[in-house]
Amino acid sequence: MDNIDLHNDLIIRDYKEEDYDELINFWYLTDMGNPERGDSSDTISRTLQLGGKLLILESKSSRQICGSSWMTYDGRRILLHHFGILPECQGKGLSKILLQESLQFIKSKNAQVKLEVHSTNLKAINLYKKFGFKHLGEYNVYIIRDVSNL
Repeated sequence: MDNIDLHNDLIIRDYKEEDYDELINFWYLTDMGNPERGDSSDTISRTLQLGGKLLILESKSSRQICGSSWMTYDGRRILLHHFGILPECQGKGLSKILLQESLQFIKSKNAQVKLEVHSTNLKAINLYKKFGFKHLGEYNVYIIRDVSNL
């Protein structure tokens, strides 16, 4: 990736089922992957059928996934998650390009958008603030990942 002009070598496209294995690997490389999250191929397909979108930032020359932006839709709000750039591609303005494309989709749905970001991820926090995201007060986030014991 170092020897090519990334901006001219990249495309943003919709996710395809055959991307799944590479995408999972990408999410692990960027600390967005974890078996507990339940990011199965079926889960991705279901969220897309419900009106969501999964954008892939890909190198045209190597066909390598360099970024992702997964947006799930509940009819009222879009949750932006699994948004990230491959570590060796970071710091080159690619997150701005991918976020702009994501926001175009969100605008087309005319929906609120919400995201969660770790409090120590200052680069991401600054990016989101530049694009108009506001901190949602002092909310804590709670989750039940394994519903089998409910």
